[in-house]
Formats: sequence, structure tokens, C-alpha cells
Amino acid sequence: MPKHIASGLRYLATIKLRKQGFSQQEIANKLNINRSTVSHYLNGRNISQDSIEFAEVIVKLNTEDFLLIIQNIFKDLNKIRIYTSIFKDKKFKGTINDSCIGCGLCVDLCILNAISLNSLKAEINSMYCCGCRVCEKACPTDAIKVYGD
Repeated sequence: MPKHIASGLRYLATIKLRKQGFSQQEIANKLNINRSTVSHYLNGRNISQDSIEFAEVIVKLNTEDFLLIIQNIFKDLNKIRIYTSIFKDKKFKGTINDSCIGCGLCVDLCILNAISLNSLKAEINSMYCCGCRVCEKACPTDAIKVYGD
């Protein structure tokens, strides 16, 4: 079943990227699939309607739940980041105030590895932050705030 869900997500990503003006080869490169698969997706071949419908439900989930499912399907950080950037394309910025104690809980919880510790203080890489706010909810000192644009 995860293989079919992954196909549905690749199909939706292909369609979305094509609407954004990407060529078939650019889509293939971005999704790390071959160009003929992209062509099949764009022509509605080799994909079941159930896979598409299930993927559509996943894409509509809140960011935290979406990430958990994507993580279990793809298991590869780069793929997780790619699909998150395609489907959850809003930009976010995280700030850490002085109450951060450098416990590292946020680092451990961040699926996208957007948080690191530097001199015992957390830092958020906005390039990878998807706004799931798992770090913000878990911070024992309320030091993290995540803002969308």
C-alpha cells in the first residue's frame, strides 16, 4: 500500500510542478524519477484513481500529520523535504528567544532537520522549516516561535 500512496503523491507533485511551468525533465530530476514516468503521469496512465484520491487526502492534512505520513512513506530526508516543499509551500521563519536552555528536544523532534544547536542554543534554518510547529509545542521553556509569511 505505501508504494501506491507514494505513486499517488508523485502523480500529484508532477501535476503541480507542471502547472508551475516545469518541464518533464525538470520534474523528473526534482522528484528523482525517470522522464517516462512523468510523461505517463501527465497523460493519466499507470496510476490508479484510489492512489490519487488517497494522496489528495494526505496533501490536505495539517502540516504535522502530513509530515508524519510522508516520513513513513519515503524515509529519506531529501525526499521528505522535496515533497514538503511542493505541497506545503508557504515560507516560515522560526525565532529562538533567550529562554532557550539548549536541551535539544526541538532538534530531536524536527523531521526536516531544520533545527540545530549552536553554543547550546537552538537555531532554525528557515530554508527547511515547514511550519509544523512541533518544536514550538514541545519546547519546555516556550523559547521557540514559528511565523508564516
